[in-house]
Amino acid sequence: MSFKRLDPEDFLISADSVTAGAWTGNTPTLTQFFTSSVQVAGASGNYYVSVYQTGSTLDEAEVQFNIAFGNSDGSGSVLYDAGIGGRSPSSTIFGQFQNIVLGDENNNFIFGDTTPINQSFYAITANRSKFKGSIFPGTLDLRLQSASSVLRLTDNSNDTAVVTFNEAGRVYQIVSGSGGRAYTGTGYTTTSGSYGLFLPDIGTIILNASALDLSVANGGVNLSSSYASNTSANNAGKLYSAISGGANFTLNSQENVTSDYVFVRARNSEFNYSENPSFISGSTGEVLYDDFINAPQTFITTIGLYNDANELLAVAKLSKPLKKDFTKEALIRVKLDF
Repeated sequence: MSFKRLDPEDFLISADSVTAGAWTGNTPTLTQFFTSSVQVAGASGNYYVSVYQTGSTLDEAEVQFNIAFGNSDGSGSVLYDAGIGGRSPSSTIFGQFQNIVLGDENNNFIFGDTTPINQSFYAITANRSKFKGSIFPGTLDLRLQSASSVLRLTDNSNDTAVVTFNEAGRVYQIVSGSGGRAYTGTGYTTTSGSYGLFLPDIGTIILNASALDLSVANGGVNLSSSYASNTSANNAGKLYSAISGGANFTLNSQENVTSDYVFVRARNSEFNYSENPSFISGSTGEVLYDDFINAPQTFITTIGLYNDANELLAVAKLSKPLKKDFTKEALIRVKLDF
């Protein structure tokens, strides 16, 4: 085994962006949607509805995303305790996303240029195991079906010159449009602001309930969210029906892969002798073969990267042995992805 200290110019760091679909099998678009009656009827069904890509009874069905409804007053769901008002699954959902997105329980959600008096929203969270580092801005295409038309939503990343950040990372407005651009103007509703917030770094879409409840003429889908107190209103199920009717939910994910390239150089005078004990006499320490003295040759098969404490950090294997002697030089590029 031979060692050689690497110089600073032997290292190069590169970053590449890798994109893929955000659903099972790297699929970018879902056109069919299914729920589980067991999940909806279970304890978790009080908080959210899980949506699957297939209704197969085999092991093919996987959760693609979840839908939840949040309300600051706890409306639209049954109270935990009938004697304590405002404490229900919808208030828990509201507080959870208020903390994640706004970072303060005293802050209100602002959609575009409007702060709804009725602080209610729908949260769509993509299954974290299905996408890479984050959601790719500009790829959101969500279509919601009303009785008479389809509302097409996207984020406004391609209309935004300066990116806004909050507690959850990057934040874009959700607008009426496609490909990350509004169809006209800001893409907001006239009275309720934007259709929601797109949070690509946590794979979450916050939809403005007030905007979706508007009539089709005013830019909504007549979602008819229920704000009845101490009542199970199945609001998440209403949004699920609108998504299923729209038959198109597109998301792509992206991941920044950092690669560290290490260039290992074997000059003509280096790495030509072997330390294999079979070449040396165990009693005298002499080289057993004259050819190995006058015309040595070795075969490079493995490169180990060590720190100054002589600890092995990484190993690179060559696809085939590389012949080395005094007449040859080698430049081997080692790529480390992390």
